[in-house]
Amino acid sequence: MLWALSAGLTLAAPSSGSSMPHQPFETTWFSTPPSRIDTLVFARLAKDGLSPALPCSDAVFLRRVFLDVIGTLPNEEEVTAFLADKASDKRAKLLEALFTREEFADFWALKWCDLLRVKAEFPINLWPNPAQAYHHLLRNCVRDNLPMDRFARGLLTAAGSNMRVAQSNFYRAVQSREPRALAAAVSLAFMGVRQESWTPAELDALSVFFSRVGYKSTKEWKEEIVFFDEDKPAAKAPVKMPDGQMLSLPPERDPRAAFADWLLQPNNPWFARNLANRAWYWLLGRGLIQEPDDVRKDNPPSHPELLAYLEKELTGHGYDMRHLFRLIVNSRTYQLSSIPALADPRAIELFGAYPIRRLDAEVLIDAVCAVTGTSETYSSVIPEPFTFLPEGSHAIGLPDGSISSSFLELFGRPSRDSGLEAERNSNPNPAQRLHFLNSSQIRAKIDQSTLLRKLLRKAAAPNIAAGQIYATILCRPPTAEETTLVRETLAATTNRKEALVDLIWALLNTTEFLCRH
Repeated sequence: MLWALSAGLTLAAPSSGSSMPHQPFETTWFSTPPSRIDTLVFARLAKDGLSPALPCSDAVFLRRVFLDVIGTLPNEEEVTAFLADKASDKRAKLLEALFTREEFADFWALKWCDLLRVKAEFPINLWPNPAQAYHHLLRNCVRDNLPMDRFARGLLTAAGSNMRVAQSNFYRAVQSREPRALAAAVSLAFMGVRQESWTPAELDALSVFFSRVGYKSTKEWKEEIVFFDEDKPAAKAPVKMPDGQMLSLPPERDPRAAFADWLLQPNNPWFARNLANRAWYWLLGRGLIQEPDDVRKDNPPSHPELLAYLEKELTGHGYDMRHLFRLIVNSRTYQLSSIPALADPRAIELFGAYPIRRLDAEVLIDAVCAVTGTSETYSSVIPEPFTFLPEGSHAIGLPDGSISSSFLELFGRPSRDSGLEAERNSNPNPAQRLHFLNSSQIRAKIDQSTLLRKLLRKAAAPNIAAGQIYATILCRPPTAEETTLVRETLAATTNRKEALVDLIWALLNTTEFLCRH
């Protein structure tokens, strides 16, 4: 019976045009007014003969926004309180509350650490102390909501010790220190353009701005100074920028500052477009330009007016990333069900339904630990030196790409070698499926879980046990059918512990638990 329970809890099939909601995933009305985002997205859907999905239910929204914004599951008490709240603006208020959580800083620092290659060991070789200082800087920038133009300028013009001026690690987290390599890293991180998308002449022009970056060691172990090297030759002629503008570079001025001035102008589309596209990608699983770090002329945005709108909103609000998050999360587009109105792949490509995708490795193991009340151990065993984090550390808060675990490696954590989004692989594979089905790690977590002990200690009635299990694991109440299945399962056995273990195991193996939806 539990195999049937597990199979039955995968997300419902597309509704084939039906307006009836699939319980418990959908509802029939939006609690948020339409926005400019919705006008543009829904108009594009209509142009292609598509209809948007139904709105997602409160329970789905709660879980979705927790995972997308802080990389963490809500607990049973948070689920109960949110579902009982009758306020019409409770979704918007929830987002504001999530901005203040420690996990928000952890989760978005993780995103930036992937992008900026924060890794102590080979092949980046920041070394442990600088890597931790760099992570600490990025986390503080997220926590304090530092405007993104100031954030970028601090990295682009960084100078000083890798241990005392954490921004200087931006120029050390590149495998080559040649100007072309530095220009390529800047282009990818701040413009969303890959090196191969530039012509040789364009890349040479960008390289001029990073041709006077110097490095020197000190007597302190692994310390290195990044500086503006005035002894290196200055540009003798104006440099042609990607927008056609010609920039003169005085020999006494650090050319990186001139590049930052050009890039961070409000009317320069490269920086704002990159951030707007990445914000959309991070929250909706697909960029308006897809891939999100593959901006080029022959890869146009699916919704050019929408991307332009988000760029303008970002620059008009002082490069405040939380403003973009508010616009997106509070839109009806973001709050659509993951069940398309029609089984047409264009519905997902054009954002007519929320895309189902497997949880990132760090988010997934934290979710397993949260629902079972267990912990993981993370370490780096490369001797520079050995690094072991305290028991109970969250994976989304890991400060260094060299600190890992066998679970994170199996489930596609990025290597942080290139800064490409594609380094993270969240596509499920048979080895991952087998791990959840029969690994000793997952079974031990279930056997040791606080949820199991609570259910056994209280010997709760089947309907109460079902409510606790579903709220804890799937962040929603069980349906009547699911409550009946739990009741029948418990009634059919004399070994309550074994039945509850099987029930928890079955739910952990559902698409509903393993994926964002």
